[in-house]
Amino acid sequence: MQVILLKDVEKVGLQGEVVDVARGFARNFLVPRKLAEPATPARVAELEKRAAQRVRQEASTFEQARELAATLEQTELRFDVKAGPTGSLFGSVTPTDLADEIWRVAKIRVDRRRIALVEPIKKIGRYQVPIELFTDVTVEVTTLVVPEGWELPPDEPEPAAEEPVAEAAEAPAPETAPEA
Repeated sequence: MQVILLKDVEKVGLQGEVVDVARGFARNFLVPRKLAEPATPARVAELEKRAAQRVRQEASTFEQARELAATLEQTELRFDVKAGPTGSLFGSVTPTDLADEIWRVAKIRVDRRRIALVEPIKKIGRYQVPIELFTDVTVEVTTLVVPEGWELPPDEPEPAAEEPVAEAAEAPAPETAPEA
């Protein structure tokens, strides 16, 4: 018997699929629990029509998400927070704070659950916070956590790593006496 699954059923199929199951399994388990309904030609046609609409909607939503990602890549979030002398915050910056700041700065609504912050930010500094706007559309937003009344030092590459290379190039080659 063919049924349309209304919910995901383990080892049977996913929601919206038309699957072939035993008549007793459908009649005694799936249908009474509202996990499936009989697959009539009209319901199958409606399901296919809905799937086509979903594909069109996802394509337009994907393009919108890419546009939002381009805007968010250029956005820099700044949090002026109270911090101790060691750089530890009195409190933390959470995904909810980030979502609110994105709305305030860029007027873009982002669900806090889409912000992939493993744990709240608890130290001052620069952070790249990944945000999943849509399936396969992820953007990293630059976030500055600054102590109140102060500025972060500029983010430059460390010259100490370059100096030894430069000194080695400038050092004269040792002279060797010609052998007799």
